[in-house]
Amino acid sequence: MTASTGARRRMVSVAALAAGAALVLSGCGAGQIAQTATQVAAVNGNHADIDRISLRNVHIVFPATGTDYTNAKGGKAIIALSVINNGETVTDELTSIATDLGTVKITPPAGASAFQIAPQQTVVAAAAPTTGTAAKSDEHGATPSGTAAPTTSGSHGTGQASDKASANPEQKPGLIEITGLTKDITPGLTYPITFNFKQNGTVTVQVPVDAGAATERHEGQTAATEGEHKGGH
Repeated sequence: MTASTGARRRMVSVAALAAGAALVLSGCGAGQIAQTATQVAAVNGNHADIDRISLRNVHIVFPATGTDYTNAKGGKAIIALSVINNGETVTDELTSIATDLGTVKITPPAGASAFQIAPQQTVVAAAAPTTGTAAKSDEHGATPSGTAAPTTSGSHGTGQASDKASANPEQKPGLIEITGLTKDITPGLTYPITFNFKQNGTVTVQVPVDAGAATERHEGQTAATEGEHKGGH
């Protein structure tokens, strides 16, 4: 190989690398940024475990048209979740919920005097009772807004949640409302909410907001970082 041939090959290689880098940079600038890409499916709720209690699909419900819930400052919002008692003998009770979003009102399921969870049973808090034996999922596999997801342990759980849930707990859900909202609740953000149980203690959960039909989702962003923007690749 002559010196001139080797030089030409080196020039071709350098040109190819420069072209590839330009394509990467232009694609990054022209395409959607992952953190703010529009998502259509409803967000999955968060989860937490404290001693023998498991919380599953914890989320703030996206407000439905024609309801009293607006998720706006001064208004009301709903927290939906499933509470599972993995204990064998001791009944527990959700005694209170604390958040800087407003005052939380807990209404137990119909016929109950308190939001109690019997051993090996599940109690659901949702916007309204479901008519079927379980909540129906949409085409994306997400549970409809205001309905807590099935309460078997999965990839997001710790495996602690019991499969011995009460029969059709979603047919008689409780209701958890945040009243006198101190700020607007924004889809795509998470908000710290503390759940207090009589027997098993206290746990704080970063609770996401149901995205509704479509929203701009800021992955990993919390209410505390709202308005901040970090660029770069």
